[in-house]
Amino acid sequence: MLRQYELVERVKTYDPDADEDLLNRAYVFSMKAHGSQLRASGDPYFSHPIEVAGILTDLRLDDETIVTGILHDTIEDTVATPEDIRRLFGENVARLVDGVTKLSRIEAQTESERAAENLRRFLLAMSDDIRVLLVKLADRLHNMRTLKYLKNPDKRRRIARETMDIYAPLAERIGMYGFMDELKELSFAELEPEAYQSITKRLESLRAGGGDTVKRIESGIRHTLESAGVLVDDVRGREKRPWSIFRKMQERHVPFEQLSDVMAFRVVTRSADDCYRALGALHRRWPMVPGRFKDYISNPKNNGYRSLHTTLIDRAKMRIEVQIRDADMHVEAEFGMAAHWAYKQKKGAGGTDYPWLSDLLEILETAQSPEEVLESTRIAMFQDQLFCFTPKGELIQLPRGSTPVDFAYAVHTTLGDTCVGARVNGKVVPLRTRLANGDQVEILRSSAQTPDSAWDQFVVTAKARSAVRRHLRQRERAAQLKTGEALFEDALKRLKVEIGAEALSAALRRLKLADQPALFVALARQQVSDAQLLEALVPGSAEKRKARRKSPPKSPEGAILVDGDSHAGGMEMAQCCMPIPGDRIVGLRVAGKGIVVHTIDCPRLAAAEDGDWVDLRWAPDVASGTARIEVVVMNEPGALAQVTSILAQQGANIVNLQLKDRDRAHHRFIMDVEIDDLKHLAELIAGLRAPNLVVSADRLQG
Repeated sequence: MLRQYELVERVKTYDPDADEDLLNRAYVFSMKAHGSQLRASGDPYFSHPIEVAGILTDLRLDDETIVTGILHDTIEDTVATPEDIRRLFGENVARLVDGVTKLSRIEAQTESERAAENLRRFLLAMSDDIRVLLVKLADRLHNMRTLKYLKNPDKRRRIARETMDIYAPLAERIGMYGFMDELKELSFAELEPEAYQSITKRLESLRAGGGDTVKRIESGIRHTLESAGVLVDDVRGREKRPWSIFRKMQERHVPFEQLSDVMAFRVVTRSADDCYRALGALHRRWPMVPGRFKDYISNPKNNGYRSLHTTLIDRAKMRIEVQIRDADMHVEAEFGMAAHWAYKQKKGAGGTDYPWLSDLLEILETAQSPEEVLESTRIAMFQDQLFCFTPKGELIQLPRGSTPVDFAYAVHTTLGDTCVGARVNGKVVPLRTRLANGDQVEILRSSAQTPDSAWDQFVVTAKARSAVRRHLRQRERAAQLKTGEALFEDALKRLKVEIGAEALSAALRRLKLADQPALFVALARQQVSDAQLLEALVPGSAEKRKARRKSPPKSPEGAILVDGDSHAGGMEMAQCCMPIPGDRIVGLRVAGKGIVVHTIDCPRLAAAEDGDWVDLRWAPDVASGTARIEVVVMNEPGALAQVTSILAQQGANIVNLQLKDRDRAHHRFIMDVEIDDLKHLAELIAGLRAPNLVVSADRLQG
């Protein structure tokens, strides 16, 4: 454990103007506050905040951040109060300590809720002052270094999993690769102990058998660069970490023996120009692996990381990865965002301006479940990157696998919401097209467009997925409110009594619903049945209304309208009869589904209870539907071509096609076809029956 004078001296070596008195007072205050508390290792608890402060000095952080590290557990684990911290150490330190303390108070019930809440508080704290995250990462790093002392294996695994899923990716996202590597290494050792031990032993064996392979390659790289006149500060090689090797084994589905790239080397040059000269010299000396070169100097990562990456083939057919950077790039690669918080920065400057952080905060505001938070943020933090350009030449960084829709949302949310098409390198492409490095993307938009539900199936960025889901939820809720209101009005008509505001409030209390919109949504989702609503509005009325209909309703003029958005408003089309505009329809209340729309003569209706009927009719503006058709054709060349040609001529679109059975004479197809209405379907079937190669064509129902 660092002694008081040692800690002060470490800070003064890189910040001669640091407030020595502030550091001394914090040291003494924390030591007295923690008193006789002990850690699981048996060490005084006070040793933990001092070690955290020591880690922060390695990052060369300002004195306020170091003091925050010393005090970060005092509010949570001692009798010290926020007022004590504010009075003794100032407003800035009090704010930072409070931010770190809030990150530690996670009280959600389930594991996913707790993890999501942890992440949410992280990101919100970061948006206020990034130093809160730096202190918390240092805290987690020291806790992981001493994790072995915890006796409960389940608790150790929970902490390790959280570290692997949240803390390590966040360290990577802010460019602190040194922290990320150690956090993942310690987590991997706990989560996969057998794999960790196996890989560690094999690395030891490789090291023993290979002798001085690392030194030999280091010497070869240095000699090659010196011969080319490249000024180099450092050349250093190492074996890859066990967690990285394990990940490659899983990705490539190969055993350890078949991995040829278990060594990595770093070259630190004097300048950015020297980086490119070094790259050229190395490529002249050793063959490079095609497709493994990445230029993060001209196209830095979102977290500011800059380096040249290449993979070479050694004389022993071993692949060696090489990173080339100058001294400034190296500091940023090791310390990331922490490098911007050196002592020379203005004290107390808070906040940060990182687009990815704004995107994640937007996800937090719109996600509906902890699982969605974790899914979206993992997507945002883990995926490899590619670079595309706007027509004006602006560089847009995206995860691999991104589509034009992801690109549009990366530029601006409004552009994504109104996207109708895209040109990639001047050519119009489908919106689900996967983009490639260097693509120039032009988004075509329309103010009448809204996000399509199909987008959720192919977008890959967290921002795009979150925006699409938010819009779909809003549209679904609007449709549910409309359907629920119609069901409510229908119930009032059947009661034939006046329902005032007081009676409605009483009904909401009986149903345990907050307000009238919540009632409408519950009705649309069939979370509140018709009988429950009647009973809540007028107690005893449900018992009196025992008489049920003995036949389906006749879709009177006052029936609930089925429009184009009804599938999202607590209604869905029955797959048994697939009703289309023009069919006489009726609704069935189904718990968990809402209202299922059937044709009036659907055979499935015979099994329904009379009290489940809902009067429905098509809205005048419904312009299309999907019908299911059975077509039997002769087993001869061109038969299916005739069928599809007729569909095209009639303006019908095939959305699904199945070959159900075939023999020597005939083929039977089932087609789901988009048509306008019942009249259009009749014309289509008549057209299909005309050719000699078509044996029969009929609509399938029931």
